[in-house]
Amino acid sequence: MERAAVLHHDHLVLGRYRPLRPLGSGGSGSVWLARDERAAREVALKVVPREGKAGSRAEREVEAAARLRHPRCLRALDLHRDDQHVYVAYEYVPGRTLREALRAGDLDDAAAVEAGAQILEALAHAHSKGVVHRDVKPANVMLEEGDGVSVRLLDFGLARVEEADTLTAVGDVPGTLAYIAPERLDGEPATGAADVWAVGVMLWEALAGWHPFAAVSPVETARRIGEGAGPLAGQRPDLPRALCSTVDRLLTADAGRRAAPRRAAEALRTDFAERERRPRPAVSRRALADRAVHAACAALVAGGATALLPFFPRGWPFLLGAIAGLTALRSPVAGLAFALAVPVLPLGNLSLGLALAYAALALAWFALFFRRPGAGLLVAAGPLLGPLGLLAAAPAVALSVRDPIRRAAIAGLSVLAAAAAAGGRQAALPLGAGDSGSGLGVAGSESALGATRAVAGFLVAHPALPVGAAVAAAAAAALPYARARGLWGAAGWGACLLAGTLLAPALAGSAAVPALGTTVGVWLATAVLIRSKAATPR
Repeated sequence: MERAAVLHHDHLVLGRYRPLRPLGSGGSGSVWLARDERAAREVALKVVPREGKAGSRAEREVEAAARLRHPRCLRALDLHRDDQHVYVAYEYVPGRTLREALRAGDLDDAAAVEAGAQILEALAHAHSKGVVHRDVKPANVMLEEGDGVSVRLLDFGLARVEEADTLTAVGDVPGTLAYIAPERLDGEPATGAADVWAVGVMLWEALAGWHPFAAVSPVETARRIGEGAGPLAGQRPDLPRALCSTVDRLLTADAGRRAAPRRAAEALRTDFAERERRPRPAVSRRALADRAVHAACAALVAGGATALLPFFPRGWPFLLGAIAGLTALRSPVAGLAFALAVPVLPLGNLSLGLALAYAALALAWFALFFRRPGAGLLVAAGPLLGPLGLLAAAPAVALSVRDPIRRAAIAGLSVLAAAAAAGGRQAALPLGAGDSGSGLGVAGSESALGATRAVAGFLVAHPALPVGAAVAAAAAAALPYARARGLWGAAGWGACLLAGTLLAPALAGSAAVPALGTTVGVWLATAVLIRSKAATPR
């Protein structure tokens, strides 16, 4: 496999394009931000080897793109060749891919629906010109920077153009497996309906928070595609039924029954607008329960911190906890901010450096959960589960959180929060980590760096805590994948969590973790996972 071409800023490519910086690279080539000195504009310059499939694919992509004139299809501006490479200049659209937005958890329902509608409009235009994309997936959709949602459909390199000879060998299935329609796995040729299926998968993934066909092996992925996705309403009962039905119709196994892309785009917008129009005099039980849980967590964080850290007068922990809870009921964002801010003064009374270090952590946490403030308060589960010996159940607390990074952060910090609460009570540390001893040794420290080093030293001296936090974080990140595998997936997840929680700290040199409480905690977490799967109709 040839290495991606390396371009230099002081060298004009083809006497025309000045490389500015790399935008990405892969096995078949690289993409650079470059300035077209002749046209005085910035372009995205794709560079691929001329020999082999990569060069043919690039030329096929330009052939397909040349037929398209639509604001949602990325324009190919020029095609060039030299002895070694093929160069394709595209319009440059600053932004990030839909895959990056999904991984970050930054795509709300309205943005996901609008992005899906725009992709369908781009496909409707392409299909009308005789072009079938054949590789529609989040990595091939660019979200333009700026207010609102504006997408570009990328990479027509696998596109099939009518009347064109195919570059794919008989029996090959081009595209990315997780987004390939079932009829293509059966050997049928790609049609526009297969592109529509891929958009349905992306919408289901964006709205449900996990991929309907995610699996470890390609064989298992193909099997799940054949089984079909479960009804979206089972994952998101709060969405309009009509919207869920529209997404489900995009994923019907019968390609002939899938909606035409333009009609599907109109239906998505109309169905989602129904949610904005319909009266909302009553709040669902689920929403009320979620808000109540988040308010209780805010009260626990604020009240617990003030009770454990000597600073406020007697009775203030209850008062501040009540204020935090009521604030979270009214505004989850304000509740998160208030709960995170309360410990700053008590910590400052103990150590200015520790207060500064905590403030930096709190700001980072607030930034991470600004769009999901209720989830940011779930770390309060750690101090609740710790005294009961059930800290192994912490990963299940993050089950409803879509983003794996946020799930892992909640579970990991829950373990450390339980340790902090135990230290404040001068009780034994969780996970068999022993006693807190003389504490962190930061009293009077005015340096945030010094306080951070002291905390790091404390964790090194009690390895069960960071190791246990890492195990909990990994388990939380894997929750959707275990749930997607049904009962056996949940059982395997629970077994791995139990083994990791019991064995990992011991391997790190800590004392034995209490087996009974850990087993019960893992059992509870696994039961929650199984129940969440059972509540999802297929």
